[in-house]
Amino acid sequence: MAIFLYRVKTRGGRTLKGEMDAPSADVVEAALRRKGYQEIKVKPKPKDLLEGTFLEGGVSDRDMVVFSRQFATMINAGVPILQSLQILSEQTENPKLRRRLYSIRADIEGGSSLFDALKKYPDIFDSLYTNMVNAGEAGGILDQVLLRLADYIEKAAKLKAKIKGAMIYPAVVVTVAIAVIAVILIFVIPTFKTMFESMGGSLPAPTVFVINLSNFVVNNFLLLLGGAVAAFVAFKLFYRWEKGQILVDRWVLFLPVFGPLLRKAAVAKFSRTLSTMVSSGVPILNALDIVSKTSGNKTVELGVLDARKSIAEGQTLAEPLEETGVFPPMVIHMISIGEATGALDTMLGKIADFYDDEVDVAVESLTSLIEPVMIVFLGVVVGGLVISMYLPIFSIADVVSK
Repeated sequence: MAIFLYRVKTRGGRTLKGEMDAPSADVVEAALRRKGYQEIKVKPKPKDLLEGTFLEGGVSDRDMVVFSRQFATMINAGVPILQSLQILSEQTENPKLRRRLYSIRADIEGGSSLFDALKKYPDIFDSLYTNMVNAGEAGGILDQVLLRLADYIEKAAKLKAKIKGAMIYPAVVVTVAIAVIAVILIFVIPTFKTMFESMGGSLPAPTVFVINLSNFVVNNFLLLLGGAVAAFVAFKLFYRWEKGQILVDRWVLFLPVFGPLLRKAAVAKFSRTLSTMVSSGVPILNALDIVSKTSGNKTVELGVLDARKSIAEGQTLAEPLEETGVFPPMVIHMISIGEATGALDTMLGKIADFYDDEVDVAVESLTSLIEPVMIVFLGVVVGGLVISMYLPIFSIADVVSK
């Protein structure tokens, strides 16, 4: 099979462009003629050197939100799926998404359902997206489902941006602090050391400590750098091990400062994802299976899988979630009430909205707490290094003045 580009005219005189998977150009031309198209031009699609490599680029959350909203609007307006995909593929600015939409349209023309066509491209349409589309197709509410997906992707992207922002700020400050300290120890302190040696005499204890620290860093720089890289690699390997991932993911949720923020974010993501899928008609067992894979935390994933087993055995969703220790009592009670009243999706939506606001508050509090801590840290460390180097100079000045 190869991909062919085609250009045709409809009976109304409108020009259409697209691409199709087929064994040969003759097969493409015959298929287009059967559809009643005229002035058919077919040619093999040129090989894109970047396609399939890391240089090809990705599809952003913003691209997916725009695509889903526009697709929903067209379907709601009565535009056929094939024509909608044709329009969307022509106007999207993302080259990767455009190529995928051409291929999806060709698959549907060949008899595939939208669900089957989307499922072939998990790099763009994940299991959550495709399963919701499948439920929307089956229930005749595809436009509503696409709008829910757009809302979900938008809110999930905002949540992810908040968490990244909260984590990046201290990481950048610590990195800059380490770089400044390294420059002082490697390049500045040795200059002072040479000067002090030429002066003779004994040095204050803080100055001796800093000079010894500088000597150690200079003499063992490659060893320290290699140790840092080895520690990073060891952590990555440990995290790939299932038990290691469970330990790390549970530990980060109970960190003194970042733990509450990560727990709130986990609850918000779980609630939003499950609410969106249940309200769209995805069976609860399928929904929980997908939610567990997209949770991003092994502790939450195992808790959700236990909940899935519980429901499969005719029990409730709330009890196994409570055993994880991640979900607060309020969330467990609200889920329990939602199950009892048959309004689980609504209750989960309210939980997600509440914890989205809680994440906002937690990020602001964390930022306001970290700023003074980082300032004090930099001031004490860098200031301590500088003062320790000037102590001998102060001593000499005292001697001269006497």
